[in-house]
Amino acid sequence: MDANFWLERWREGRTGFHQDSVTPLLPRYWPSLSVAPGDLVLVPLCGKSKDMLWLAGQGHRVLGVELSPLAVRQFFSENRLQPKVHASALGEHYVAGDIEIICGDIFALDQATMAQCAGVYDRAALIALPRPMRPAYVEHVYARLPPPCRGLLITLDYPQDQMEGPPFSVGADEVQTLFSGQPKAHLLDRIETLSKEPHFKQRGLDRLDTLVYSLGN
Repeated sequence: MDANFWLERWREGRTGFHQDSVTPLLPRYWPSLSVAPGDLVLVPLCGKSKDMLWLAGQGHRVLGVELSPLAVRQFFSENRLQPKVHASALGEHYVAGDIEIICGDIFALDQATMAQCAGVYDRAALIALPRPMRPAYVEHVYARLPPPCRGLLITLDYPQDQMEGPPFSVGADEVQTLFSGQPKAHLLDRIETLSKEPHFKQRGLDRLDTLVYSLGN
C-alpha cells in the first residue's frame, strides 16, 4: 500500500475511519498511563482526529504525523486554529498552541524527534497498515521511543477473510509478536463492537472486537 492510496482517500472524502468526536476509550484508559502534563505525546497517522484536542486539553504537548496535507489543513480549519507553518527535512510543520502536526511520512520521523516523546497514542496507525508493513512500522516507531515511554494502542480483531481492509484486523497474537521486544503490550480490554458499528456488518463481518492495550514495561 503506497502513499497515493491514502492521499486519494482524503481527496475523495472516503474517510469513514475518521470520528467526529473524541474516542471514548481515550479518556477511559489514558489516565492509567500516568503520562505527565507537559510531556510530548506522539500520534502517528493522526489524520484530523479530535483526540489530539483531548490530549492537549490534559496538558500534553501533541505531535501528530500525517501524510495528507488536506487532512492537516482540515484539522486546523475545522477547529478554528491558526497554525504557524515551517518546513524541515521531515516535512511541513503546522503548529498551534500545544499541537504540532508534521505533514510527512511516519517512516521519515527521526530518532532525535522521537527521543523527545514520553507518550504515544495509536488508534488508527497500526490497523491502517497491511501485515507486511507492520513489523517495520513497530520497529521504526516503537523501538526508537525512549524508555519509559508509555502508550495506548487500539486495534480491531475480526475475521480478515470476511472484509478487505483497511482498517485491518490485528489480533492479540499478532500484537504480542509485534511487541515482543520493548515496549510490552498489555491487554486492558476486549470490547464487542459489531453491534455498535452496523456499517461493518454491511461489509460482511459477523464478528468485530476492539482491543485496547497499554504499552510500556
